[in-house]
Amino acid sequence: MKIKYTKSFLNKLEDVFSESDYMLRYEKGNFKSGYCVLKDQNIVIVNKFFDLTGKINCLLEIMKSIELDSKSFSEKNRNFYLELQQTELAL
Repeated sequence: MKIKYTKSFLNKLEDVFSESDYMLRYEKGNFKSGYCVLKDQNIVIVNKFFDLTGKINCLLEIMKSIELDSKSFSEKNRNFYLELQQTELAL
């Protein structure tokens, strides 16, 4: 799958998180990697001052590092998530 750095691609990534157990939030902070994952509370925080490319790269990196339960996803989001899992990231 080709990664597209568009607002609609970001919306698709956010949709996947909205159907997962994790809550996605954009907040200010000085995270070394640009994001913070609180696994005990199932919260993902991304630096709100990142541009579109930075937000997409963070969300893709987070999806690779945590295990999301795709059984609760809609068919569209499940297919999208499985495609992303097979995509090799070159960040």
